[in-house]
Amino acid sequence: MRTYCFLFLLSIALLAFGCNNSAGETTGKEAPEARPADSREDPSIRLPEGFTALVVADSIGRARHIAVRDNGDLYIQLQDEKDGKGVAALRDEDGDGRADRVEYFGSHTGTGIAIYNGFLYCSSDREVYRYPLPEGDNLIPEESERALVAGGFPDQRSHEAKTITFDNAGHLYVNVGGPSNACMKQARTKGSTGMDPCPQLEWQAGIWQFDANALAQTQKGDGKRYATGLRNCVALEWNPIANSLYAVQHGRDQLNYLYPELYDEEQSAQLPAEEFVRLSEGDDYGWPYCYYDQLQNKKILAPEYGGDAKTQGRCAGKSQPILAFPGHIAPNDLVFYTATAYPEKYHNGAFIAFHGSWNRSPLPQKGYFVAFVPMQDGQPSGNWEIFADNIAGIETVESPRDARHRPTGLAVGPDGALYIADSVKGKVWKVVYRG
Repeated sequence: MRTYCFLFLLSIALLAFGCNNSAGETTGKEAPEARPADSREDPSIRLPEGFTALVVADSIGRARHIAVRDNGDLYIQLQDEKDGKGVAALRDEDGDGRADRVEYFGSHTGTGIAIYNGFLYCSSDREVYRYPLPEGDNLIPEESERALVAGGFPDQRSHEAKTITFDNAGHLYVNVGGPSNACMKQARTKGSTGMDPCPQLEWQAGIWQFDANALAQTQKGDGKRYATGLRNCVALEWNPIANSLYAVQHGRDQLNYLYPELYDEEQSAQLPAEEFVRLSEGDDYGWPYCYYDQLQNKKILAPEYGGDAKTQGRCAGKSQPILAFPGHIAPNDLVFYTATAYPEKYHNGAFIAFHGSWNRSPLPQKGYFVAFVPMQDGQPSGNWEIFADNIAGIETVESPRDARHRPTGLAVGPDGALYIADSVKGKVWKVVYRG
């Protein structure tokens, strides 16, 4: 019995020794080192394998769109003033991905911001202006050098954001949203019909083109209506690969609330589509008379104009989207990935920030993510997918006010990383690929 007990105890001791030294020198093998935790990383953002979200800044203010300079400096238009200013400027001085300097300038809040031909262009809800880019160690431009580029836009309280982009031929494009849901005689009122013709189409609900290098232009005196019938295109971007203008449109609301006899709650939560469009001069996408039904794959006559949820009527010949997303997820920015730092599947594709819905109740709200659309020859070449998720910070969003973060601005830096800005507190992420 003693022999058996001794052998049993000896085997236990050897097993324990082997376990304790399984990664030690006695085995002749080195255990793989665990990657140290990086305080810059935000593990709550769900990304495809190989990608990491670094926190550039935590709370710069309610961010809208982003512009990135060739040296990596970030400029972010703010929705509300921070420290009495409307634009944030961020600089990473040591290359670790986090902003070491954050400064503020500008006397207007708004949404649009872009860099073009040596100038920083910003937009308020009524005008577009520009600054010469600062030189040397300076991060922010001189306020005295700000110049008006285009103004005279309608004063409106709904869909007022003037988002901007530039083509390769010296043109500036400005989104002017339609200031209503469906141009009803009595706004968002059951039983009210739509105005026909809709007077808002004259100076709103479309994209206007200006001279990118001229100053003191007005919409009525110098602007050209490039495309019409677009309710609100906060996401607006020129694609240099396709040499064409693109946008993602916010669709109309409240089909079930206004017309419960035609649409149930689930249909109203899905319809109409958020339309991804490729714009050519003269295009007419049909708002407010029409909307795109992605379930039937066609333009449908709006009920305010006699539609029955099935009939196309006057909408049959309207311009069509290149891709249709589910309704009410609020596309707020668009950027084309012309860099090469990400895997090949992302090259020349489109990233779209979906700000998140408010009107899908009683169903949960949707959106609050960044989507990716593969592109080839200027058209989608595959199914869209969610690229960055859980940005809201909670699994189920019952109301937008519950979301801790909402993606609003996108930009691609000189190193090929995608930047995402949040409109709640102004968190900024830099998404890098580590393979």
